[in-house]
Amino acid sequence: MGNAADRNSSKEVARQSARDGARPMKIIFPIARVLLGLLFLTFGLNGFLHFIPAPRPTGVPGQFVGAMYVSHYLAVVWLVQIVGGALLVINRYVPAALNTLGPVLVNIILFHTTMSPVGFGPAVIAVALWVIVFYPERTAFRPLMAAKPVTSSD
Repeated sequence: MGNAADRNSSKEVARQSARDGARPMKIIFPIARVLLGLLFLTFGLNGFLHFIPAPRPTGVPGQFVGAMYVSHYLAVVWLVQIVGGALLVINRYVPAALNTLGPVLVNIILFHTTMSPVGFGPAVIAVALWVIVFYPERTAFRPLMAAKPVTSSD
């Protein structure tokens, strides 16, 4: 009888340690979500309001950014950043926000990798935050990874 009690108490200890191990993650995920949301919200708003001064890039990066600005492409990117960032901050439609901000992050990484290495560090931090926010939401993305679409028979 003592053996069964020991097994039950060891199971309880394992459950408690699992719960304690999950606590830091329950703190990290919302913090990462809010930080990522504020990052995108801030830089999206900065595109329109210019409250963070930044020098204009020169050379090929300057030509690239100039072409996107003149064509109003950047206005769309800034709107996507504002909407996605706001959704992350208010914790609504998080998978949709991640889905729209992911391609923006890919373009930011590609820009800094191929044209302007300055600013690559903050881009990597943004990607790390995106991955941390993505992890608990990964089940929402499973249908996107299906080899064949699941069809419903109506």
